[in-house]
Amino acid sequence: MATVILFAIIGIGGVGYSFLGHGTWSLGEAIYFAIITVSTVGFGEIHDLEKIQGARVLTGALILVGSAALMYFQSNITATLVEGRLGKAFRRKRMQNEIKALKGHIVVAGAGSTGRHVIEELIAVQRKFVVIDSSIERLELLSQELTGGKMLYIHGDATHDQTLQEAGIDRACGIVAALTSDHENLYVALSARSVNPTARIVAKVIEPEAVKKMRIAGADATVSPNIIGGMRMASELIRPDVNQFLDQMVRDKDKNLRFEEIPIPAGSSLVGQTLRQAPIRGSANVLVIAVRDATGTFLYNPGPDFVLEVGSVLIVIAQTKDVHKLRKIVRGSIDGTDDPDAVLASGGWDIRGGNKKDQSCVCHDPDTQAKKDKDKR
Repeated sequence: MATVILFAIIGIGGVGYSFLGHGTWSLGEAIYFAIITVSTVGFGEIHDLEKIQGARVLTGALILVGSAALMYFQSNITATLVEGRLGKAFRRKRMQNEIKALKGHIVVAGAGSTGRHVIEELIAVQRKFVVIDSSIERLELLSQELTGGKMLYIHGDATHDQTLQEAGIDRACGIVAALTSDHENLYVALSARSVNPTARIVAKVIEPEAVKKMRIAGADATVSPNIIGGMRMASELIRPDVNQFLDQMVRDKDKNLRFEEIPIPAGSSLVGQTLRQAPIRGSANVLVIAVRDATGTFLYNPGPDFVLEVGSVLIVIAQTKDVHKLRKIVRGSIDGTDDPDAVLASGGWDIRGGNKKDQSCVCHDPDTQAKKDKDKR
């Protein structure tokens, strides 16, 4: 628009000079004088200008209107540059600083058809994460659609060690390898495990033969979209109401109901209490549907007299906000404070937005956690 206005003023000025001069100046000379008048470069008047009635009035009007149009044009150009290249550079630098400050986050390698759903779920349960993808267009589109442009991401090849390092893989608590091929996911799992031996790694697999190799490379778990898709189709036929319940549970953004796991660490006040005594249902409004003990055995639908032990993992169903309450109850008895910085230091982490505080990233293996708790004792 600014460009159109500027050229329109120059064109009108040139035609005006040509009309007033009655052939004294060619159209080219008239437009040239309109340009130097609008730009205020001060080359001097063209010949015979003083003899043409109204020419100086037109010149004065062009100087006033043209200067305003020129400033408008320059401000638009500056804004375009700042919001464009410079703006992107500032945003990229700010994003890099935010990623460097992350600890205990999740790295998602691949933002394609599988990775997108991983990202949506991490957003729904309010986890900190960084996305890696080779397509900047895909990353920017996902960032805008899912987070309003606030998503942290790295543009690059996730199979390159440097790219993984930029995503803070050495400080991450979990890695999702969701690239398009098995060999790419295998490389991500191998690289991630060599840098971060304690992180939980979940890898996507296409071919069944890749599962064993992925485990050897360091993946804690593998997920096959083909197998899960086939099981889901069969389940839709056999138990449609159950599937409808699970779909509504995941898609209801108001309640944000989820299955979650809550580990019981050493030092927690819940250790030694029964489910009846523990403030799980009363204070946090969380329903315990199963418990995994320190040996890895699952007990489904535990009774009210079940005693909680160190290393136990509660499998619960609740709204995300209620899960956060229970995590605070479990960790608060150890930390002795509800301060988010203290919770962060003790293993939880803080989103730092609104009231979204004290959220632990459950990326560990319960057996490993039980061993750590035993060693502490």
